[in-house]
Amino acid sequence: MRADFLEAALREALVEPGLRITGVHPAGGGCIHSAARLSTTSGDLFAKWNEEAAPDLFASEAATLRALRAAGTGLVVPEVLASAPPRADRPGYIVMEYLTPSAQGADHEALGRGLAALHRHPAEAFGFPVTTYCGSTPQENAFLESWAEFYAERRLRALLRRLDASGRLRPNDRQLLDRVIARLPALLAPETVPSLIHGDLWSGNVLATLRGPALVDPACAYADREMEFGIATLFGGFGDRFFAAYEEVWPLPAGWRERNPLYQLYHLLNHFLIFGGGYGGEALGLARRFA
Repeated sequence: MRADFLEAALREALVEPGLRITGVHPAGGGCIHSAARLSTTSGDLFAKWNEEAAPDLFASEAATLRALRAAGTGLVVPEVLASAPPRADRPGYIVMEYLTPSAQGADHEALGRGLAALHRHPAEAFGFPVTTYCGSTPQENAFLESWAEFYAERRLRALLRRLDASGRLRPNDRQLLDRVIARLPALLAPETVPSLIHGDLWSGNVLATLRGPALVDPACAYADREMEFGIATLFGGFGDRFFAAYEEVWPLPAGWRERNPLYQLYHLLNHFLIFGGGYGGEALGLARRFA
């Protein structure tokens, strides 16, 4: 695995003309990017790159990581050092500080408290200043004052258009999902405020580090905070201690568990778009409960 193209970027970003990359150690980067820990003459760093990345993908990731850091929650968020879109002579990339892992596992109580503190970070409307990415799927985030409208238009209907274009939805499937979307104003919590959420909070995006639990690979938005728990409950990995610690800081509204499948629906549809397989059937099964 070669990452020589990153040397020039790091020399400029760190203002170190003599910086050299002395080792490239492959690391897990999900199913989308190449990823590695870089040994350099200035210490270890972490990099991801992709020749076929969307032009704004790594700039978006940088913006979301900076938003999480600026929220000042006590959770660890890696500092972004450099990012750039793909060019003819090199892939797009992002480079950030390397977080030394802990063998003790993530502190789920600290994670719960920190996430509640993150959700306390408000905005005046639902959305985010830039397009974000949940996996490889772009999330258009133009601000709206209504959460039900935002979730319908910016999330579910946007996904349905992509699924239609891919030929994955049958007409009756689309009709079922449209019925659920039409009912969202009655189904979602009637009173909510825009809260900064990570947006893709599954266990693989929480790292156990020597400095405490860390958040990576965000898909941020100012959203109803209940949306955070759609993917967190879908794939597991967050136990009772996590939820108890969260609720000590900011109790979730009554009925959130009954509404939770509506937010799982988005992530199941997104996984269906990206991976296919049985995710579509799971999504439609959920939709029938609310149609």
